[in-house]
Amino acid sequence: MKKLHWIQQKIYNREDMARQCHVWRASGKKLVFTNGCFDILHHGHLDLLARAADFGNILILALNTDSSVQRLKGPERPITNETDRAFQAASLLCVDAVCLFDEDTPEALIKLLKPDVLVKGGDYTIENIVGAEFVQSCGGSVEIIPFVDGYSTTSVIERIRKL
Repeated sequence: MKKLHWIQQKIYNREDMARQCHVWRASGKKLVFTNGCFDILHHGHLDLLARAADFGNILILALNTDSSVQRLKGPERPITNETDRAFQAASLLCVDAVCLFDEDTPEALIKLLKPDVLVKGGDYTIENIVGAEFVQSCGGSVEIIPFVDGYSTTSVIERIRKL
């Protein structure tokens, strides 16, 4: 059980995440924020997270709760529950912190944490990234990472259903 402790320490509630961000910022760390459902973790997710981590010192991954995923993706999602998704994400070396959010968008969490860099995948433009204007108004930047062709949770689910 001791070996799992470092993973569980990377999963924060909203208030503890805000406090930890203050500590990291006070020590001169550059905070990077990305978010999503990350249901059925695949190559495209891993590529996004690894590239996002390169934009700063600390990568914060905000994960939609199960109820948030259902509202966004439909009643059959998520496939993997929020506890397991958080554990999987926290297990990744490039991810420094995981924080669940229940809203449809991470806007409130972005405003609370005030990241230096906001990162999203290639299906977004800066104009439709929630929190982009706020991050830029605070002197931060917004980065868009191109998708890895052929990888999406929907396509993985479709392949499994065909088996």
